[in-house]
Amino acid sequence: MKRHHEPQGWSPLQPPPGYYSADGRPPDAVQRALILDWAVSQRIAGGWRVESRSETQVVMIRGRPLNHVLHAVLTVFSCFLWGVVWLVLGVTNKVERIALTVDAMGDIVSVNGPGRNVF
Repeated sequence: MKRHHEPQGWSPLQPPPGYYSADGRPPDAVQRALILDWAVSQRIAGGWRVESRSETQVVMIRGRPLNHVLHAVLTVFSCFLWGVVWLVLGVTNKVERIALTVDAMGDIVSVNGPGRNVF
């Protein structure tokens, strides 16, 4: 997977300073979980959904795949006129995945999943 680059103008995805130790020690497991929870809540506010989660990593998804069975039925019942709409939706529809990981130092690393158009 390739590293994820945020759109221009976005700040790096790092939690507020209160999530880290005051003496500069690396965060423990509880602090790392809090940092990951913070990052997930920031992404959920941006329209992402959680697909899977472990202690130090979350895979998130944005977008929905097409219901090809429904579109096939609509195409047949509309004498193939709906096929044009189905084609446009298939070309423009995207499903995005991203993996957020908290490393041992408490930094959040985001990696894009396989990007694809769902058609």
